[in-house]
Amino acid sequence: MKESPESRRARTRSLVRHLDRAYPDAACALRFTTPLELLVATILAAQCTDERVNQVTASLFQKYRRAADYAAADPATFEGEIRSTGFFRAKTRSVLGMARALVERHGGEVPRTLDTLVALPGVGRKTANVVLGNAFGVPGIAVDTHVFRVTQRLGLAKSDDPDEIEAQLAEVVPRPKWTHFCHLIQAHGRQVCHARTPECPTCPVRALCPWPGKTGGRGATRPAPTKRRAARR
Repeated sequence: MKESPESRRARTRSLVRHLDRAYPDAACALRFTTPLELLVATILAAQCTDERVNQVTASLFQKYRRAADYAAADPATFEGEIRSTGFFRAKTRSVLGMARALVERHGGEVPRTLDTLVALPGVGRKTANVVLGNAFGVPGIAVDTHVFRVTQRLGLAKSDDPDEIEAQLAEVVPRPKWTHFCHLIQAHGRQVCHARTPECPTCPVRALCPWPGKTGGRGATRPAPTKRRAARR
């Protein structure tokens, strides 16, 4: 029987309560002290682990403190500094282009609205929502690879398009919870609901999960429910 929107919203509230108990320290895994640092770190995190990005930004943020510093950076030098995050040439174009746009359009300051953020070079909805939610306290649903995979397994959304996933989740997750919800789902995706070998027997929300591909233990592997297209910025 197809789940009604009201039932899905109620189940979502229950999922959040259970995940809150399981991951009481769920938060943004990227280290930052300013909106600009978070914006740069999130761009670098595309198809890279947060741990690796944090290693790179530890020294990067000491050298580049303002948007003008990035805008004036030598591309070849910057590529070498971020090489270990992968796709370093494309990320260099994105970060330096974004910084030039901040200087030219916003006085070097990171804007606080979705429309102005996504108008920056290299900034998509996921990146914008990460910055809004974690730097400015504006609720946002950031559909990274974990949110894309786990919410579909949980039956909260279904699509090959991350933007559609975001829209569907906005219908079932209370707006004030959007950012924290993503932190919970990301923590669950990293610790239990892995892409290839989910730890279903130890899952804290197993009873609320309708996914038919549940594993019986470490030995079984299952694919993600749909193609993984959520890695884009």
